[in-house]
Amino acid sequence: MSEVEVEESIMSYLSQSETDTSTKNLNVVAMLHNFWEQRQTGRLNGSSSESDGSVGDAAIHTESLLLYESAPSPGPPYVCYVTLPGGSCFGNYKVCETQAEARRDAARVALMNSLVNELPCRRINPHFITQSLQQAAADSAVSIEDACDSSTSIGTYSVLLHSYVGKTMLEFQEMMTIFQLLQWNGTLKALRERQCSRQSVISYYSQRGLDEYIRSSMALDWLGREQRSPGRLGEELQVVQRELVLARRRGIELRFYKEKTEILSLALSQAYVHHTPEAFSEALSHTHKQEQLPLQTLYSQDTEVQISPTLQSFTNPP
Repeated sequence: MSEVEVEESIMSYLSQSETDTSTKNLNVVAMLHNFWEQRQTGRLNGSSSESDGSVGDAAIHTESLLLYESAPSPGPPYVCYVTLPGGSCFGNYKVCETQAEARRDAARVALMNSLVNELPCRRINPHFITQSLQQAAADSAVSIEDACDSSTSIGTYSVLLHSYVGKTMLEFQEMMTIFQLLQWNGTLKALRERQCSRQSVISYYSQRGLDEYIRSSMALDWLGREQRSPGRLGEELQVVQRELVLARRRGIELRFYKEKTEILSLALSQAYVHHTPEAFSEALSHTHKQEQLPLQTLYSQDTEVQISPTLQSFTNPP
C-alpha cells in the first residue's frame, strides 16, 4: 500500500464515519490513550530490562502521554488538537458543535493514523527510499545521481531516509518537521551562508529537537520582517492558518502547520504593542469563518495555497 493509498483509506474512513452514529458509542479518547500507554510501557519495560529500572516508572510516564488543546473560539464550530508522544499532532476532521465532540473526533483521527502507522507498509525500507528519492528528484528537477552526494539537498535527504530505516513514517515525520520549519523560516539558508555543513546541521538539530528557544528565535526573525515590511506578518499568518485548516480537514499529521501558526502568533503578540488591534483581528476571524465551510468549498477557494508533500520539502534548496 502506497502513501497515497494509505491517505485515501484514511479519508474514506473519516468521510464514512462523519455521519455514522455507531462511532459515537466508542470511547475513542480512552482507546487512544490505551494504545499509546501500551506502546510506551512496552518501550520502557524493554529498556528497564537492560537496566535497574522498575515497571512502576512506566506508569508514571504514561500519565501525561497525550496533550489535548482546544483552539480559541467564540462559539461553534470548535477545533481540538491532540499531540502524541514524539510530537505528531492531529485535529478533528468533522465540523463539531461542542468542545467535547471536537475532542472525541480529534482522538478518532489520531487513533486511525496511529493504527495505520503500525502497518508494515508504513515502515521506512529500501523500496520506499528508492521511490521517495526518485519522486523528490523529479519534483526538484535535479539528477537522481545527486542522491549519492551528501553535499547536495537530495543527498542530505537520502542520508536522513537511510538513518530511519526500520522506523515508522510518523517517527520520520517528527524529525522532518524540524527541518521543514528551519527551511520555511530561512534558517537553513542562513546556516548555509555561514558555511555550516549539512551534516553538522542535521546532527545538531536531530539531537536537540524542537524546543522553546528555537521557536522564540523563529518568532524574532518574523518580528524583524514585520518591522521591515509592515503587514507581512498578518498576511503570512492568514496563509498558514488556511494551510492548517486544509490539512486538518484532510485528516493528516498537522505539527508543521500548527508550529508555523504558533510561531507567527508569538511574533504577532510582540508586534501587537506597536499596532492597533484592528490590524490583526481579520486574520483570527478569517480562520473561524473557514471552519463553517464544507470541505469541497475549502479546496475550491484560493487554489494557489498548496500543502507541500512531507517527504519532499527538505530537498528544496535553502
